[in-house]
Amino acid sequence: MKDRRRIPPAKPLARERIAVLFAEAERIFPEHPEYSDRYVEIARKIAMRERVRIDAGFRRRYCHHCYRYLVPGANMRVRIHPGHVAVTCLSCKKTTRYRVENHHDNTE
Repeated sequence: MKDRRRIPPAKPLARERIAVLFAEAERIFPEHPEYSDRYVEIARKIAMRERVRIDAGFRRRYCHHCYRYLVPGANMRVRIHPGHVAVTCLSCKKTTRYRVENHHDNTE
């Protein structure tokens, strides 16, 4: 019987590459925002191909409608409301809301 070498699992490698792509998108955004958008596109393709979820911290850094890399003040607007945060992409004008729970204890 043939000795088969085990292929290393691709999911940890995919997560690492996604993290590198988002770090590179953040670094290059001031000079070339279009490169940042391309890095987000590549990261999404890797995640879909390997069936890996993009971490929540990374997921909130791109628009889920036009897939642009988002930077507060440059191409996104952030508004804080009771119970949620509204993020508006200034490229496509779509708004995404993220729930925020209040963890303050008023028992002092």
